[in-house]
Amino acid sequence: MDQKEQLKQLLSNTNALLEAMRYSTATASGEYANLGKYGSYKTFLRKCNHLVKQAAPLLPNPILLDAFDVDNIRGSADTTWTEQKEYFDMAYSNAALLKSLLEGAIGYAEDETHNLRDFIQANLRRAVFAVPDKELEIQNAIEALIVGRGMAKGTDYDRETGRVKTSGKESVPDFIFPRLKLCLEVKLSKSADKLRAIVDEINADIRAYGTQYERQLYIVYDLGMIRDEAEFKQDLEDAPGVLVLVVKH
Repeated sequence: MDQKEQLKQLLSNTNALLEAMRYSTATASGEYANLGKYGSYKTFLRKCNHLVKQAAPLLPNPILLDAFDVDNIRGSADTTWTEQKEYFDMAYSNAALLKSLLEGAIGYAEDETHNLRDFIQANLRRAVFAVPDKELEIQNAIEALIVGRGMAKGTDYDRETGRVKTSGKESVPDFIFPRLKLCLEVKLSKSADKLRAIVDEINADIRAYGTQYERQLYIVYDLGMIRDEAEFKQDLEDAPGVLVLVVKH
């Protein structure tokens, strides 16, 4: 297994650990739920140590991560609820930091941005049932697709938030994906005049959104106005972090 595959496996395991920790606290119930809510802290500290030990040789800055002397930490019978929560939070924050470092080392955001583009390219046309008249129709179809892909609004993505202000003008992306540092804009090309305006709009958006987002994805839904896709995208994609996708109706 090469290094990137090892990092991906560690990321998967770290996500599983974080999910187990969330589940552990969410399922606590009964009269004394709070007393035992964080009682598994030593198990989680030990598992976190194991993941950190595996990841450290593969990461450029493992010094940011902690290792816990679990054998010298008292058990749940000898600790208060407050102490248990403190240990639990230490394990959770260390695992969350490990996740972030692994994603950075893998190039997770870059990979996921390209995966999202490819997913939309493969599925958007069949999600639009009639010839669209407004960009809102395309936006709604994209949202239905990403929700169907398992993304949650407010966590994995948001819509018409992430306002950017430049030179006294405010711009709001159609979608943002905070973990990917990505904004997504939808354009509907339905006439020659509109197509010319779209090029100007995208160029203006690139300058504005580039101040806040590392990655930008532009979905141009075309009703037959774009003859040469490569030529249309060429100059626009010269900007760092910019991807342009043309979807034909």
